[in-house]
Amino acid sequence: MLRSKPLAAVAAGLGLIVTGCSGGDGSAGGGTTAGVVELSVSTGFTGGDAPGYEQIVKDFNASHQNIKVTMSAEPWDTIAQKLPSAWMTGQGPDIAAPSSDPNVIAQYVKTQSVLPITLTGDGDSKVNVDKFASNLVDEFTYDGKLYAVPANYATLSLYYNKALFAAAGVKPPTTVAELKSAAKALTKDGTYGLVLADNNTIPMWPVLQWLEGGDIVDGKNCSVLNTAAGRSSLQPWVGLVADDKVSPVGLTGAEADALFSAGKAAMEINGPWAAAGYKKAGIDLGIIKVPLDTNGKSVTLGSTVPLAISAKTKYPEQAQEFLAYWTSKTAQKKFSLTTGFPSLRTDLADDPELRADPVVSVFSAQVPGARLYLPKVPNATQVDSEAYVTMIGSLTRGTALNDATDSASAKIDELTGCSGT
Repeated sequence: MLRSKPLAAVAAGLGLIVTGCSGGDGSAGGGTTAGVVELSVSTGFTGGDAPGYEQIVKDFNASHQNIKVTMSAEPWDTIAQKLPSAWMTGQGPDIAAPSSDPNVIAQYVKTQSVLPITLTGDGDSKVNVDKFASNLVDEFTYDGKLYAVPANYATLSLYYNKALFAAAGVKPPTTVAELKSAAKALTKDGTYGLVLADNNTIPMWPVLQWLEGGDIVDGKNCSVLNTAAGRSSLQPWVGLVADDKVSPVGLTGAEADALFSAGKAAMEINGPWAAAGYKKAGIDLGIIKVPLDTNGKSVTLGSTVPLAISAKTKYPEQAQEFLAYWTSKTAQKKFSLTTGFPSLRTDLADDPELRADPVVSVFSAQVPGARLYLPKVPNATQVDSEAYVTMIGSLTRGTALNDATDSASAKIDELTGCSGT
C-alpha cells in the first residue's frame, strides 16, 4: 500500500483527474444513467491490498441499485499533481484518496475543496464516527467538522525470516535491546540483520526513535530532534546502520522489501500489505509485534489514508452513502480478512474471526500502542521530506549527530512556524 509507489496506472483513472467525468456544467460528478447515480472514485491503491478495496466497491454496487461506483487506481504522485487543481475547478472524481499522507487533507480544507461529512450517526446507512479509532477522527477533523474518513488503518509489525533466525540460533526479539542485539547477530555472510528504508517508504525511523523514548516535535510543533532525548534516540540506530552495517544506507521501501523477499535480510518493520508477497516469495515468514520500548511499553506506527469527497460533487448525499458503506462493520470485517489489515473500527477489535486470523491478529494487537506520524503538524509532508528524511540520510552517511539534528530542527521549526515560545 504505502511502502512503494508502483508506476502501473489505470488509464481511465488519469482521465478522471485530468478532464473530470462531469456533466454539461463542468462540475464534479459521474452523471446519471436511467435514474442511476454514477460516482467516480480515484485512489492510489495499486498494491497487494487493492483487491480488498475493489471488493468493497463491488459489494456496494450489488447492494445499491440506485448508485453505481467506478473506482480507478493510479500512482500517488499523479493524484498529488492533478487532484488539487481539478477539485478547485470542479473537475475530477466525486471521491478520492488524495494522498497516502493523511496530513494532506489540511490543504484541501484550506482551499475549500472537500465536502464536510454530515451523514454521521448510528446505523448502517451513516458514517459511524463513534466506532472509529479516536486518532483517526481527530486527524480528519478541522474546526469541528469531519472532512474525510479513513480508507484503511494499518499498523507496523516486525517481519522476520524464521530460517535465518534458526540458523543463527537467535530468538525473535521481544524488547528493544533484544532487537538491536539480533540485528547485529544476524548481519553476516551477505545477509542484513534489519533492513531500514529511509525514503519513499512508510516511516519506520520514527518507530525506532519512539522505542528509545525520543520524538520529532513537541506539542507546540517545535523540533525536539536536537534535544538530549532526541539525539539519544537516534544515536544507537545510526550506529547500527553506519558502523555495524545491519542495513544498507539509503534504501527505498521497495529496495528494502526486495532484500527481505530475496532472503537477504533477517528482519524488516512493515505493514500487513507485505505478508502475501513475502509468503509467495517462499520466505519462512514470522510476524510479531514490534518489540517493547525501553519502558516496557508497546509502540509502533499507525497509518491511514484519507477518503474524501469533492466539495463540488453533484451527488453529496450518495457520495456520503458510499463512505458510510466503505467504513461499515460488514465491509471492514471482510476487508480485514481479505488484506490482513486491522480494522479501523473499534467494535471489531474482539471479533472471533479476526482474532483467529494469524496476520490480522498480530497487526490488530499493535493498535493500542499505535501512533500517527506528525499528526496535524503544519506542513507535515515537507517536514518529513525536506527535514526528517534528509537528516536520516545524512546521519547514516557519516554526518555528525549534533550537526544533522541542528540543521533538521532549524528546518522543521521554519516549516511549522515554531517560535520557540
